[in-house]
Amino acid sequence: MKSAKKTPILLLALVVAFACAVVALPGSTSGAPIARPAPAFFGIAPQTPLTGRDVQYMRAGGIGSVRLPFLWHMIQSTPQRSYDWSSVDPAMETISRNGLRVLPFLFGTPGWLAGKEQTMPIDSGRARSAWVAFVKAAVKRYGPGGDFWAERAVGGVGPNYLPVISRPLPIKAWQVWNEANFFYFAFPVSPSRYARLLKLTQPAIKSVDRRAEVILSGLFGNPDESGRRGMDATEFLDRLYAVPGIKSRFEAIALHPYAFHVDDFEELTEQIREVAIENRDPRARLYITEMGWGSQNDPHIVAFEQGIQGQVRELRGTYRYLLANRARLNLKGTYWFSWKDLQDSCNFCDSVGLFKAGAAFRPKPSWRAFVAITGGRMRP
Repeated sequence: MKSAKKTPILLLALVVAFACAVVALPGSTSGAPIARPAPAFFGIAPQTPLTGRDVQYMRAGGIGSVRLPFLWHMIQSTPQRSYDWSSVDPAMETISRNGLRVLPFLFGTPGWLAGKEQTMPIDSGRARSAWVAFVKAAVKRYGPGGDFWAERAVGGVGPNYLPVISRPLPIKAWQVWNEANFFYFAFPVSPSRYARLLKLTQPAIKSVDRRAEVILSGLFGNPDESGRRGMDATEFLDRLYAVPGIKSRFEAIALHPYAFHVDDFEELTEQIREVAIENRDPRARLYITEMGWGSQNDPHIVAFEQGIQGQVRELRGTYRYLLANRARLNLKGTYWFSWKDLQDSCNFCDSVGLFKAGAAFRPKPSWRAFVAITGGRMRP
């Protein structure tokens, strides 16, 4: 804050300006005001297709970014070097047209290269070449000056008769794979294999957009599995840092600190930051690219389901901690998983949303708590 003469009018103006710049989070024990970050700090990781109305609710609620999967096995299902972006374009259009940014994660090896989507494309020259080409194509399409934006150019109807996006929001950050320390998304789990993938991916991204931010795979905090099927996030990251030259291949670390309660969440987050410090990488940015609790009351069956009020309690506690410590953690963004409940999915996906399942907008108490934190509105 700049200095000023302490006349009564100026002093009052300063007090008002300061009050507008800070927010006391619900349930804060100290009551100390915490500066509210930019909207892009508050992200969402949806598990259902998004409509324009979904994104309008997000924007009203103070959400500024959406995390989306870019599934290579769907985009390039055959060996021909052609890409079908139909699984991405509609979401990109809906999200960007409503003024939100997209954080993509690149994942999923096609069947013509590997028997499983979880197998990283590093074991043959063909796989490596195809992955690099895919990564470059994605950045060329959705990055600054990309084809996607040119097709929806400002100033009239685009060349393919597509509605104009008057304010393009090109992708500026790319996340490499998803939960590389957990067999559900990577098998075998191996920091050295992931390092090889990263060494392929980072130059491919930078060759198209040298200013792009490269973000590590979101690491599952403490997987139940071990060995080739799972590894704690801290151990995985520490082993990754041991690979010579790897620090030059990314700008940011990402974590998925799913936990029983807020205290466990805090411990996971502090530990991952400590690994970066111990490996002499204090400038590494941190993103929480998934976090969440379910609203069903099944903590003895699924630890992440804490009931309706438990979801509110954990949500408030985690955001209070993250906002209060974001400068020290070098935390740049958070993504709640998820937007709406999804029946017959993972063991807590059916209740982890801020809204109930379905096309209608039936908010849970957690949505009201979230909006109170972001400073947004309950509805458009």
